Amino acid sequence: MNADEMISRLSGPLSLRRRVATVAVLLGGLFGAAFVGLLWLTEPVLPVRTQLAFGGLVLVGLGWAGYGGWVLSRRTPLFALDRVIAGWLALAATGLLAGSTALVAVTRGGVHPAAYAMVGVLVVVAVGNLVRARASRGALLRRKRELGG
Repeated sequence: MNADEMISRLSGPLSLRRRVATVAVLLGGLFGAAFVGLLWLTEPVLPVRTQLAFGGLVLVGLGWAGYGGWVLSRRTPLFALDRVIAGWLALAATGLLAGSTALVAVTRGGVHPAAYAMVGVLVVVAVGNLVRARASRGALLRRKRELGG
C-alpha cells in the first residue's frame, strides 16, 4: 500500500452516517433559524433583550446551517477540520448562552442555581469536544506528513 492509498483510507469521503448527521444539522439549523425568525417578525413589540436573544438564536441556527452546507459541499478530504469547526461553533453558541445567563443574573439579581449548573456542564462538554476534535485532526495531519502527503 503506497502513501496515497493510505491517505485515502484515512480521509475518505463522508460515511453515510456522517452525511445523514450533517444533513440533520443543516436542516435543524435552517428550520430553527426560520422558526425563530418568523416568530420574531410576527411579534411587533418586543423588549430589546428579547430581540437580541432572537437575533442570537437566528445567528446560531444560520451558523449550523452554513456548517452543514460547507461539509456536504466539500469533495476533498477534511482531515477532521469539520469536527474542529463544529467544536468552535458549539463553544460559541455555549458562550452566547453563558453570556445571556450572566446578563439575566445581573439584571434580575440572580438565576436559579440549576441554570448555572447546566451552563457549566454545556461549557465543559463544548470545550471537551473541541479539544478532542483538535487532537484528532492533529493526529491525522501527523499521519499524513509521515506518509509523505
